[in-house]
Amino acid sequence: MENMLGLLRIHIQRGVNLAVRDMRSSDPYLIVKMGKQKLKTRVVKKSVNPEWNEQLTLSIADPNLPILVSVYDKDTFSFDDPMGDAEFEISPFVKALKGGGLHGLQDGAIITKVQANKQNCLAEESSILYSKGKLVQNMVLRLRNVECGEVELQLQWIDLPSSKRL
Repeated sequence: MENMLGLLRIHIQRGVNLAVRDMRSSDPYLIVKMGKQKLKTRVVKKSVNPEWNEQLTLSIADPNLPILVSVYDKDTFSFDDPMGDAEFEISPFVKALKGGGLHGLQDGAIITKVQANKQNCLAEESSILYSKGKLVQNMVLRLRNVECGEVELQLQWIDLPSSKRL
């Protein structure tokens, strides 16, 4: 743990237009993986537009590792059905943190923007901004390997009290 740079809080807000995997709906939950870490949200019953509104926290030692988000449909008597996945990098977020100069910024000030492209799963441009004294990044991820669906989330960095600043 001595190599840890800080914590990344991921606010899993909601899923939008997720795939139907049961009769008319799905029972989705989301898994976040980074390296050997794996975190999971609760299951939302009978919804293709689930509101998870959950905060998951990853320990960040290597900011170059990608974060994988996978959505599944919970099944009782069989294996859970995959409902798509997405991958994203936190390197633009970490680069904005390293840039410093956050003092004196107005709430809502945009630090930088990350464009959606073929190398990331962003559905639209993502802004990294200064909000309530913290650096945050809002993202909409388009799910891959599925017919439809997006996941909305927000990243927030948490400095460790004894850690050296990035």
